[in-house]
Amino acid sequence: MKDDRIVGLSAPRKEGRDKVTGRARYIDDISMPGMLYGATVRSRIPRGKIKKITFGPGINWNDFVVVTAQDIPGKNHIALIENDQPCLADGVVNHPEEPILLLAHPDRHALPKAVEAVSIEYDALPPVFTIEASERQSEIIWGADNTFKTFLIQKGNVDEVWNKADYIVEGEYTTGAQEQLYIETNGMIAAFDSERGVTVWGSLQCPYYVHKALMALFNLPETKIRVVQTETGGAFGGKEEYPSMLAAHAALLAMKSRRPVKIIYDRAEDMVATTKRHPSRTRHRTAVRKDGKILGGEIDLTIDGGAYLTLSPVVLSRATIHAGGPYEWPAIRVRAKAVATSAPPHGAFRGFGAPQSLFAMERHMDRIARAVRLSPVEIRRVNFLKQGQTTITEQTINEPIDLGGMLDRALENSSYREKKQRFARENESGNTKKGMGIAAFLHGAGFTGSGERYLRSVVGVEGTAEGRVRVLVSSTEFGQGTNTVLSQIASETLGLPYDDIEIAQPDTGDVPNSGPTVASRTAMVVGKLVASAARGLEQTLTASGTLAANHTPEEFRTACRAYVAAHGQFRSLARYDQPANIFWDDKNYRGEAYSAFAWAVYVAEVAVDLTTYSVTVDDFVALQEIGRVLNPVLARGQIIGGVAQGIGFALYEKVEWRDGRMQNGQMTNYIMPTSADVPPIRVFFEELGNTHGAYGAKGIGELPMDGPAPAIVNAIEDALGVPMDSIPLLPEDIFDAMASASKRESDAHFPAGVR
Repeated sequence: MKDDRIVGLSAPRKEGRDKVTGRARYIDDISMPGMLYGATVRSRIPRGKIKKITFGPGINWNDFVVVTAQDIPGKNHIALIENDQPCLADGVVNHPEEPILLLAHPDRHALPKAVEAVSIEYDALPPVFTIEASERQSEIIWGADNTFKTFLIQKGNVDEVWNKADYIVEGEYTTGAQEQLYIETNGMIAAFDSERGVTVWGSLQCPYYVHKALMALFNLPETKIRVVQTETGGAFGGKEEYPSMLAAHAALLAMKSRRPVKIIYDRAEDMVATTKRHPSRTRHRTAVRKDGKILGGEIDLTIDGGAYLTLSPVVLSRATIHAGGPYEWPAIRVRAKAVATSAPPHGAFRGFGAPQSLFAMERHMDRIARAVRLSPVEIRRVNFLKQGQTTITEQTINEPIDLGGMLDRALENSSYREKKQRFARENESGNTKKGMGIAAFLHGAGFTGSGERYLRSVVGVEGTAEGRVRVLVSSTEFGQGTNTVLSQIASETLGLPYDDIEIAQPDTGDVPNSGPTVASRTAMVVGKLVASAARGLEQTLTASGTLAANHTPEEFRTACRAYVAAHGQFRSLARYDQPANIFWDDKNYRGEAYSAFAWAVYVAEVAVDLTTYSVTVDDFVALQEIGRVLNPVLARGQIIGGVAQGIGFALYEKVEWRDGRMQNGQMTNYIMPTSADVPPIRVFFEELGNTHGAYGAKGIGELPMDGPAPAIVNAIEDALGVPMDSIPLLPEDIFDAMASASKRESDAHFPAGVR
């Protein structure tokens, strides 16, 4: 065995060379003989019944392939959770941009004019556009109820805490939609063969999600559906469920034309038609002692699901479980719901509901601090979860987490106390006000509750005829480092050089279902299975007598080559089994929600220019405990990228809606932070390890999305002395908040009617 280790080192990216040399092939780099190009005709009203479709003059429609809902051979839905979203509208549309019919043509430049030439007449139905409207108009719009899903968490006796409280603190907090804005837009190529069935290639996160959807849509067995992930230029959750829709459209056109069909969205279509982060509204009511200790409280959380269910139940689930933050609640009641509106469905986005509920929690902690006259530091310290205490789902914290110590380290690394004192002096004059803000939070790694147990992921590791090792997973690489980290795990486990490890292209015809690449589960759950399968490969060779227990890499290669020559394909599989001490009660929403939590404390330094009311983030400290850092460069990159995205969530990225349609669906007016807007992001790690993860790893990808927004908004309040409880927080919002605060102060100094 080799003595040097690879886990914990910054191994170079497996796909890095191909990307920088241009050899990597993205979906729009691929062409096939006889290929057609596809386009989608979409609804232009928020809700209505389709009366008539007219194909206008000036177009030779005989040159086009046209697909409607009547061409679907199986079930007209995108199979996911409750299968309520049609692949193509059949009689009714429930949001603008809903796909109604599909066109294909050999010349992609002929498609835009043809799409515009299709005229659709409707009988309009009443729409709803906000959470509040959905609640008010539920019986008018959707029948009995506009509610997609509800959850209830109850711990302790909340009704008894109010009379014991020295303070009862209330607050309402809202977050807006956010566009994933991956570099590469959605794209797919599909081919159909009457013998082999449907094959699709595309930019996607979850091959087996697409596989499941196509089986139902085409009424074909799993062996007749093949899904291949091509090089994918970013995802952030936006390519989790939506590619099933695009794959379905391309495949339907391919089936009808009997030719390969490519559909690539341009940026405008990608932004207006695909999923976004769920807007949210969270209401807190908290009973607090005068020393700052939380006695209990109620949290009411609502997310806007858009027109169809898609992933709203699982987004809502994570938002609900994270709603209490990293704090000890003796008693709590969390009511959560996802409601329907007449917007395109909202879906997965990095953080998956936790950024919404944790924004509310961390803003509320600062509000509690003001009410009881404690500092934001001390209000957190007195309420932090400790080992042996339980979360809001009554999961016992068994790891020796020291959030108070993490807080101290983050404060020291950010010079928090010194800057607070200096800014207090400097803010007495001048037109720029500076402030410091804190956010403390947790993020569960892996599927929630019993999700991993139900999924029972399978991973394969293969010894090749060349004596190399090939990792077989459906986990996908889209810039976050999956290929690299899983290769490091296999290399470390087998004692082989990193270059001896290959990652198979995610292809449902070749790799087992290791689950979707979501939920911060890849390194922890899939990585541990890779290590297990790799050990199985080694054990087979040692049991056969061809490999000594203490072997060199060359001896492993020789034994592997000999085994393949003698027996053929050489694969070892490992399946996930839920640890015996992890139990989740789905009915009562209680128990071990996650096998591990990652923990973090973030500190933001901001400056507010009172001439322009613009905010700059001048410094940012991100301290997190993530079990074990498997690749320091990749881990640091994940944190920096997440913080930058969180800055956009807080200060820049506002979706402008009109009648359920995104109005600023281009990068000239949907503003995201650039490198000029991002401060030095100073990243620090603590490593406690994790018995449930590969080499002690926990999840990392989603964690850094949770903390930046509340830390930044807390810092803005520190600078201005005015609470801001809604994001994104644009200059005009700050102006309005300060004007309202000034008016309230003026009203307090004058009797009613006197000016």
